[in-house]
Amino acid sequence: MIEHELRTRPSAEDFPYEEHLAHKIATVAADPVEVPADTAEMIKNRLIDNASVAMASLVRRPVTSARTMATAHPVSDGGATVFGVDGTYSAEWAALANGTAVRELDFHDTFLAAEYSHPGDNIPPILAVAQHKGLDGKALIRGIATGYEIQVNLVKGICLHEFKIDHVAHLGPSVAAGIGTMLNLDVDTIYQAIGQALHTTTATRQSRKGLISSWKAYAPAFAGKMAIEAVDRTMRGEGAPAPIWEGEDGFIAWMLHSPDKTYTVPLPDKGEEKRAILETYTKEHSAEYQSQAPIDLARRMKKTLEDRGLDIADIESIVLHTSHHTHYVIGTGANDPQKMDPHASRETLDHSIMYIFAVALQDGDWHHIDSYAPERAQREDTVELWHKVSTVEDPAWTKRYHSTDPNEKAFGAKAVITFTDGTVVEDEMAVADAHPLGARPFERENYRTKFRTLAKGIVSEEEQERFLAAVDNLENLTDLRELNIQVSDDVLAQAPQTPKGIF
Repeated sequence: MIEHELRTRPSAEDFPYEEHLAHKIATVAADPVEVPADTAEMIKNRLIDNASVAMASLVRRPVTSARTMATAHPVSDGGATVFGVDGTYSAEWAALANGTAVRELDFHDTFLAAEYSHPGDNIPPILAVAQHKGLDGKALIRGIATGYEIQVNLVKGICLHEFKIDHVAHLGPSVAAGIGTMLNLDVDTIYQAIGQALHTTTATRQSRKGLISSWKAYAPAFAGKMAIEAVDRTMRGEGAPAPIWEGEDGFIAWMLHSPDKTYTVPLPDKGEEKRAILETYTKEHSAEYQSQAPIDLARRMKKTLEDRGLDIADIESIVLHTSHHTHYVIGTGANDPQKMDPHASRETLDHSIMYIFAVALQDGDWHHIDSYAPERAQREDTVELWHKVSTVEDPAWTKRYHSTDPNEKAFGAKAVITFTDGTVVEDEMAVADAHPLGARPFERENYRTKFRTLAKGIVSEEEQERFLAAVDNLENLTDLRELNIQVSDDVLAQAPQTPKGIF
């Protein structure tokens, strides 16, 4: 890996085009290096993972709205598929629909470093373009490998949330780069597309703050749609603002720290394999990633309390000692009263570690639907316990969060449960059970099980097995429409009727 220093450059400074970060990323994207076998295998896992959560969310209102918009844009020449339905549709709209389905339940993969991300968000737009262009499985693998590589390394080098910029600002450039790899575009075209994609996908983090709405699911899907359009324009010879990151009125100077800040972004050297996807991790539970280990911890502590004859009803307080991110984004440090509101939206509840820990401790389990049901959130004993939970930042957990050593890096917490009689029970968990270093690391069969579990009652068993076989055979696929999943009209009829929009 090469460490690239990144800072604002005055317009009058001689700053060669080849030194722009967008050019360096484009060079990585254009590198014809082969994708290693373990990267390709993990890409298959993540295709299954994305499809799992897309099926589970298929008839939810935001996904239904996005699908309705996409199917209003059918095409007869080329086109991409939309989860759940037959036919081919305009690639950018298919990417919006499928990206929303993948993101709706907050249940696919994650990578956390200086910034946060869900790298699986790269897959829907890259796949949509691959289908539209009639590409094969090998080309798709190359594109997805680049998308992950660029997003993971931008996340390592550039913190966005410190300046209240949403993490999809790293997604637009990574999708553009991945599409560039897949289409074998030249460095300059990819460079211009990356610049346009960043410029059009920069937004504030209010989508994940306060009254969190369905836009949380749409935001990455929209970024993917914008990246497709950016590549299309630059292939036609159109340009982008430049230098997009380093310019005097550019991203670093005005969206991030200031013209005085220097960032360091690692990128593969020429000929170096793209392996960043192997550093990412998926979710066993449908909740913000920092909730994964605490859910598993709560399940373990429930058994501990039962073995000791302690009653949850006698708990006086629960304090979660955790990282800066967990405390300030999904903990009491966020100072969001909505995170303690029994009538809050699902999107808000899955960003409340107080709610999540309370329910997981009571139930000893977590379910992507039942654990968020209004009657569950409003249960009297749950509300009482929920409001006894608080978080505090522990520098040791923050240090582990930001560690670059995968054996030290962790997103867990220590829970201190105090009972009314003074009894204290403590336990901690560094990584979730499903994490590569956890008690039960996810392997291919775990991804298959997750898919079958979430697709049950939605996708026929025959269609499930057909899709899984297609993914297994990805390197040999010549028709990427086989990666779509169709469901019956009876299933789609369960979707809510949404008001008509423009399309």
